[in-house]
Amino acid sequence: MLRFRRTVYCDNNATTRVGKKAQKAMTEVLGRCYANPSSPYRMAHEAAGILADARACLSRVVNAPPETLLFTSCATESNNSLRAIAPLLPPDKRAILHNPLEHPAMLETLFLLERQGFSLIALKPDRQGRIAPEDLERAWREDVGLAVCMAANNETGTLYDVKAMAAVAHAHGALFFSDMVQALGKIPVDLLDSEVDYASFSAHKIHGPKGVGALYVREGAPFAPFMLGGHQEEGRRAGTEGLHNIAGFAAAAGDVPLQLAGAGELCRRRDALAAALRELAPDCVINSPSASECQPGTLSITFPGRANAVLMGQLDYYGISVAAGSACNTGEDTPSHVLTAMGLSPEEARNTLRISLANDFSDRDLRYVINIFRDILSGAGNTLTAVRPSRLTAEMLFAPDVFIIDLRRTLKTEYALKPLPNSRSFPFFSIGKHLDEIPRNKHILVTCEVGYDAPIIAYYLRRKGYRQLSFLMWGLLGWKLARPQLYARFAGSSAQEGTQNE
Repeated sequence: MLRFRRTVYCDNNATTRVGKKAQKAMTEVLGRCYANPSSPYRMAHEAAGILADARACLSRVVNAPPETLLFTSCATESNNSLRAIAPLLPPDKRAILHNPLEHPAMLETLFLLERQGFSLIALKPDRQGRIAPEDLERAWREDVGLAVCMAANNETGTLYDVKAMAAVAHAHGALFFSDMVQALGKIPVDLLDSEVDYASFSAHKIHGPKGVGALYVREGAPFAPFMLGGHQEEGRRAGTEGLHNIAGFAAAAGDVPLQLAGAGELCRRRDALAAALRELAPDCVINSPSASECQPGTLSITFPGRANAVLMGQLDYYGISVAAGSACNTGEDTPSHVLTAMGLSPEEARNTLRISLANDFSDRDLRYVINIFRDILSGAGNTLTAVRPSRLTAEMLFAPDVFIIDLRRTLKTEYALKPLPNSRSFPFFSIGKHLDEIPRNKHILVTCEVGYDAPIIAYYLRRKGYRQLSFLMWGLLGWKLARPQLYARFAGSSAQEGTQNE
């Protein structure tokens, strides 16, 4: 079916469009106030004033004293500060209770602490990712010195009662750390009322710039700097402040009340999309909880029997950007740790999409997304041939009219899986620079390591006018498992070096 293609961005939990106020604030600082805020002269005083104003603006939005907020390079750094905080716990309080659905920036930090001798106790979420304060109380041990739970989950939108959880921790004489990245701008955040000891934030999740975050440290809470060097941020975080990014963060934070005011409409559109998808695909499963327990713009949905990589490629062809519920960007055959911890099977996780909306998602956008899903789910949309690994024979591999694309992640130096014979390697992230090297008079077979990247690029090539296209399902790993003898005999043979380096 022919449709006028629009661009509808539905991956706001990954990042948001930078708002006009943030852009203006950053441009003004870059052009006019380039002095170092730590220097003693007049120009630096103006820079220091901008820094102080930005801190005061953020403090009003999250209801915390300005001196309890320090600016960081990102929320990942803020979460990593736990590496310096945890060693301050008493020797007999070296166990950490945590939500297993945390963002990798928090989980990997916790795993590092575990390797350093701390004990981790994972709480058990239900089928929609919920964990109640009572679950924290039941799991408590005498040696717990810290509890960690995010305020809102980035994949499902599930909300957590961090105020009640912090109360449980404090009742046992322990500390509480909350990743509030997905909460700010979506639900009210009141740090003094919540009584958390530490909290992390990110600018680019609220229409601010990338490269700046914040860490809240409650007055009196034990703290040691994670970044060492200079005396910036009152000696709590070394490194010259990225003043233009901080100004953009403050400008975006100033618009948080407007974002919260639109939460009701956003929730209505999210629920309307969920209802429409249930009607189009009655067997689909909504993983996000009900509206009262979910931040307004997030919808995690499983389509049984439909690979999320293929759905992402089809939606991207029509200008709709969504994310997968599985860790498709790792280049490994690893399902989402969030979804599997909630009880989904690896197969269900690989059939899951995350749709995350912002306030600029209109009713017109809603109608377009529903119509495109209708076309795709009914088979009326633009579809490409998915080649099953078991059907990939030697004759197909060496056919003169077939051009095989081997997609590779350019940051990797070694790959566990060898390419198909006679394939040509292209960088996944910038294949658009190499279109003149891909023939239009041959059938194009797109392959990748585990099957996530190939359908996305195949549909991208269709959008660029290529007509004879197919992609290898489950990637080179699937072919190796389905055709081990062919893989052993031909993988890597006569493969051209291609354009791996830009």
